[in-house]
Amino acid sequence: MSTTGSNPGMPLLARPVRDSQHETSELMMPQDASLLGNVFGGVMLSMMDKAAAISAFRHARLICVTASIDRVDFREPIHVGDLVIMKASVNFAGHTSMEVGVRVEAEDLIAGVRRHTNSCYLTFVAVDRNGRPVAVPPLLPETPDEIRRHAAAIERRRVRLAERTAEGDR
Repeated sequence: MSTTGSNPGMPLLARPVRDSQHETSELMMPQDASLLGNVFGGVMLSMMDKAAAISAFRHARLICVTASIDRVDFREPIHVGDLVIMKASVNFAGHTSMEVGVRVEAEDLIAGVRRHTNSCYLTFVAVDRNGRPVAVPPLLPETPDEIRRHAAAIERRRVRLAERTAEGDR
């Protein structure tokens, strides 16, 4: 059976969440900062998008493009000198799209204190070389946390689709 979607006649095998997990870190430097010494939100958004993209690629094993980024609340500032840790994994896989959750933590390397600064959800669509959507494997959540995140992702998807439908009515 195909697990990449390269053989359209064959069903796709479900993939466990662990296959999509990705963790990365980067030391925040002066070029990442605003005049207040906090890291620009745009720097964080770029890092979240890259971390999430890797998770989507790992799940689909196909080219994936960002379709949307859900609301992002910056709970507390990240400072120059902090180590930023991004933890990403696929929460839900539809026919051609995937929701990827990203948890962002900042670590003060001198004090050894790590804090959760924000989380967000990004939607990716797998595409062929012509940019047309293609099928992705189903997701196989296994642990209680994965099952909980999967159920929450299904609800967020329902809300997103309802909002998109409502926007079309305007």
